[in-house]
Amino acid sequence: MAVAPRRTWQNWAGTETATAVEVRTPRGPEEIAAAVTDAGARGLPVRARGSGHSFTAVGAAHGVALDLSGWTGIAAADAGTGEVTVRAGTTLAALNTELDRRGRAMANLGDIDAQTISGAISTGTHGTGARLGGIATQISAMELVLADGSLVRCSATERPELFAAARVGLGALGVISTVTLRTEPAFVLLAEERPEPLDRVLAELDRNCAENDHFEFYWFPYGAKALTKRNNRAPEGAIPAPLGRVRRFFEYEVLENGAFGAMCRIGRTVPNLVRPLNRISASVLSPRSYSDVSHRVFVTSRRVRFVESEYAIPRESLGVVLAELRARVPALADPVMFPVEVRVAARDDIWLSTAHDRDSAYIAIHQYRGMPYRAYFDLFESVVGAVGGRPHWGKMHTLDAEALRARYPRFADFTRIRSEVDPEGRFRNPYCDRVLGEIAA
Repeated sequence: MAVAPRRTWQNWAGTETATAVEVRTPRGPEEIAAAVTDAGARGLPVRARGSGHSFTAVGAAHGVALDLSGWTGIAAADAGTGEVTVRAGTTLAALNTELDRRGRAMANLGDIDAQTISGAISTGTHGTGARLGGIATQISAMELVLADGSLVRCSATERPELFAAARVGLGALGVISTVTLRTEPAFVLLAEERPEPLDRVLAELDRNCAENDHFEFYWFPYGAKALTKRNNRAPEGAIPAPLGRVRRFFEYEVLENGAFGAMCRIGRTVPNLVRPLNRISASVLSPRSYSDVSHRVFVTSRRVRFVESEYAIPRESLGVVLAELRARVPALADPVMFPVEVRVAARDDIWLSTAHDRDSAYIAIHQYRGMPYRAYFDLFESVVGAVGGRPHWGKMHTLDAEALRARYPRFADFTRIRSEVDPEGRFRNPYCDRVLGEIAA
C-alpha cells in the first residue's frame, strides 16, 4: 500500500486545513482495514478525506488520512433490480458518467458533482423535489470498515440500526468501503429557468413544488426578482435538446462564472458597489428552456469560490423565514454579493438527515470568498434557529452537540451506535467532537 506524500489538506473554499501524520491510499477493504487497525495500534485517529468540498472541517484528518482515490468505480450492477454497488472513492461526476453508459441514472442529485459518493451521503447532500429525498435515501446497502478492522454490511434488514445511522454518518462510525444504490432507467429532464417576482414565487410555492418534479429558486438580497428553475421528466424515449454549445458557453461560463466572478471581485474591492451590482445581476437574468440527460441538467459548473451556510427548516416555515431575511439582510453593514438558494425535499427516516421526519425547505446563503460574512451568517442562524433549523453537516454553522440534540429526535440513538462501533473514538476529529460530543463510555 503506497503512502501518499501530501499530508496537508485544504477544503475547496479554503476555510479549513489539516495536516495528517500520515496519508494512505488503500485500494480495497483489506487495505482500508489494515490502515484502521494500524492507526489504532499507534493511538491515532483515522478518517477518509473525500474531495474536500465541504465548507466545514467534517473531512479533516489529523492522524491517519485515507485517500480513497484509488478505490473507485462500479463494483457490481444488477440489471434486474437496477441496483449498483459503488466504491467509496468514486466522485458523483464519475458515477454519473458510468451510470449513463449503462443506461441508468440516479433519481435526484444536487448541483455539484465533485464530491465522492461516500462524502456526499455522509454529510447529507441533497437536491430538490418535494416528493424526493436526499442522495442517502437512494441507498439500499452499505459496507463499512469499523474501528476493530471488521468489514460489515448493513441495510434495512442487516444491522438496521447501523444502517439508519450510517447513511448520514459524518464519517464517525467507520470508513465506508462500498455503497449500493437504487438507480432507475436513464431519463431526460425538461428544464425551464426564468426570472419572476419574488412575491409571486412565494405565493405560488406550494403549487410549484407540487406540480414540478424539481423546483428551486435563487433570490438576490437587494432585488425583487428570483430566478426559478423547474426540471421535469420528459416522456420515455424523448430526445434531448440541450442548449447550443455557443449559448451554453456564453450563459454558463461567460455570464454565470466569468462576468459574475468579475462583479464579485469588484464588490470585494469596492463594497459600496455591491448593492447596484447585485441588482444588475438580478436584472440580466434571461429565460431559457432546454432538455438533456438528467445529470447534465442537475449539475451546474461553479468556478466562483464562496463560503456557504445552509439550514433545513420545516416547509411550512419558509415564508416566515424569508420575510425575516428580506427585512433584515439589507440592513447589514457588510453587503451580500451572492444570491440565496431555496430548495425542498421530502421527509425521511435517516437519524441525522436534515429532513428526518419532516418535509423540509432548504435555505442556503453564500458570500464571495474574502468578503465579510460572519454577521450575515449569525443573523441567518438566529432566524432559522427560531423555527428549529438543522444545519447541513458539510456547510458552515456554529452549533454543538447540546444544541443539535434538541433538533434531532434520534440523536441519542446515533451516539449510542457510535459508542458501540467505535468505543475509543478511532474516527473522531475536532468537528465530530463538537457536533456529536464525547464518546459515551
